[in-house]
Amino acid sequence: QVQLVESGGGLVQPGGSLRLSCGVSGSFLIVNNMGWYRQVPGKQRELVADIIRTSATRYADSVKGRFTISRDNAKNTVYLQMNSLKPEDTAVYVCNANVRSWGPATSGDYWGRGTQVTVSS
Repeated sequence: QVQLVESGGGLVQPGGSLRLSCGVSGSFLIVNNMGWYRQVPGKQRELVADIIRTSATRYADSVKGRFTISRDNAKNTVYLQMNSLKPEDTAVYVCNANVRSWGPATSGDYWGRGTQVTVSS
């Protein structure tokens, strides 16, 4: 079965930095697109950044110039470096991956459980 596990969230002061990671576990699979979304209660889920296998990227306007998404294909892992954090960045950050499987797992989209990021003085 395919599983996504995020890490790296926490409490940070405004202007600080955090680095999130998300690893995809499973056998006989290849990870295609990967992305980070964020969710705030009462608001619609927002795409923060995503990245394809060849490392082309896109970002939400609100994070351009501050966040950087990257990936390590050998480790099936995606990262989100977050700099110059603002209180409005506070959210649960959730990892998404599109997986192609030639083994027991089903091909398609998978989601992690999320990691909390809180930016506050």
